[in-house]
Amino acid sequence: MKKILTIISLLLVIPIFSFSSQKTEIIPISPFWSIPFILLLISIAVFPLINKEWWDKNFQYFSLFLGFIVVSYYLFFHNPPRVWGIFLEYFSFISLIGSLFVVSGGILIRTERKTTPFLNVLILFIGSVISNLFGTTGASMILIRPFLRINRYRIKPYHVVFFIFLVSNIGGCLTPVGDPPLFLGYLEGVPFFWVIEHVWQIWLLTIILVLTIFFLIDYYHYSKLSKEAHPKKKVKFEILGLHNLLFIVLILTAVFTHTPFREIIMITSAIISYKFTNKEIHKENEFNFFPIEEVAILFAGLFATMIPALDWLRLNGGKLGITVPGAFFWATGTFSSFLDNAPTYLNFLSAAIGFKGMEVKNLLIHFPEYVVAISVAAVFFGAMTYIGNAPNFMVKSISEHQKINCPSFLEYMIKYSIPLLIPIFFSIWLLFFL
Repeated sequence: MKKILTIISLLLVIPIFSFSSQKTEIIPISPFWSIPFILLLISIAVFPLINKEWWDKNFQYFSLFLGFIVVSYYLFFHNPPRVWGIFLEYFSFISLIGSLFVVSGGILIRTERKTTPFLNVLILFIGSVISNLFGTTGASMILIRPFLRINRYRIKPYHVVFFIFLVSNIGGCLTPVGDPPLFLGYLEGVPFFWVIEHVWQIWLLTIILVLTIFFLIDYYHYSKLSKEAHPKKKVKFEILGLHNLLFIVLILTAVFTHTPFREIIMITSAIISYKFTNKEIHKENEFNFFPIEEVAILFAGLFATMIPALDWLRLNGGKLGITVPGAFFWATGTFSSFLDNAPTYLNFLSAAIGFKGMEVKNLLIHFPEYVVAISVAAVFFGAMTYIGNAPNFMVKSISEHQKINCPSFLEYMIKYSIPLLIPIFFSIWLLFFL
C-alpha cells in the first residue's frame, strides 16, 4: 500500500506543477457533491467509537475512496484545473508539515524533570508566543514530544487537548508566520505587523482565559498525587540536535518563496536533517514516520472531498446575509472548524471587500474590525476540531503513538472544545465584535 501511494504521489507532481500557473475558475456545482466530505467527517467522528481497531486499519482506504469519487468527477466531467490547484495546495501542505515533522524529530529536550501546574502553564504560554515565530505547526512539532515527556508521570488527555488549543492554534494569531490564513492575508495586502497591532489584546485575553482554565484543571489533578510523586527541584536538563533549528528557520523562510522552489527547499531540508541527525536522538524521541503517513493519507481525502464545499462557500459567501463584524466572526469560525481555515479566511475577506465595496487597503483603514474578526475567527476556531488546523491531527497522532489516550473526534468536541472554548469565544464576541 505504501509503495502504491508513493508512486501515485510522484506521478502527481508533474501535473501539479504544469497546472500551477493557471488561474482556476470556480464553476457552480450541485450541493450533492459535498456528501463525500460529510460522510468522511461523520466517519472520522463515529467509526473510532464503534470499532477503533477496524478504523485504524482501514481509514486510509475509506478516505482515499471518497476523495477519488470527487476528484474523478471534477477531473473528467466538471473542472479539471480545479483538481490540479487542490493537488498543488495539498502538495505544499504536506511538504510543510512533513518537513517540520522530520526536522523537529531531530531535536531532543532531555530532562528528568516532572512538571507542576505552574510549569505547564509557563510552557504552554511560551509555546503560544513562539507559535508566531515558528508557526503553529513548527512550534507544535518542536514542543509536543518534550511536553509529553515531562508530563509522562501524570499525563491525561486534557494535556494534549490544551496543547492543541494554545500552541497549535490560538497562539499563532499575531503574525503572518503564525498561521496560514494570516499569511494569505499578508499576500493579499495586509501589512506584516498590522495583525499584532490590532489583535494583541484579543490574543492576550484569550490566552489568559484558556490558561486559567487549564491551571485549575491541572492543579486539581496534581493535588491528588502523593507527595512522593511530586517533582524534585534540581534536575538535569539538556537540548540535543540544536542544528536542526537552522533547518526549521530555512523551512519557514521558504514559505515566502514560490512553487516549486518552496517545496524543494522544504523537502531537501528534511532529508539533510534526517541523514545528519544522530540516530540515538531519533530513538530517544521515539521517532518514526507513522504519524505523518497517517496525516498525509487522511488529509488527502479531506482536501479532495472538501473541494465542492469550498467552491460553494466561495460562490455564495457574499449571499449569506453577513453584514456586521460579529456575523463575520461566527461565520468564519464555523467554517474554519471543519474546512481548511486558509481558503475560508480568503472567502470571507473577499465577502467583506465586496460588501464594503473597497480594496483591502481601504478596508483596513475605515473598517478594520471586519478584518480583525475574520483573522481571529479563522485562527481561534481551528482549535474546535482535530481537522480545524494542520498540526492538530499531528499532535494527536504523535501522542497516540506514545501510548497516550487521546479523546476521539466527538469526545474532543463534546467534552473539551465546545464547553471550554465556545464560552470564551462568546465573551470575545461580546467584548470586541458585538
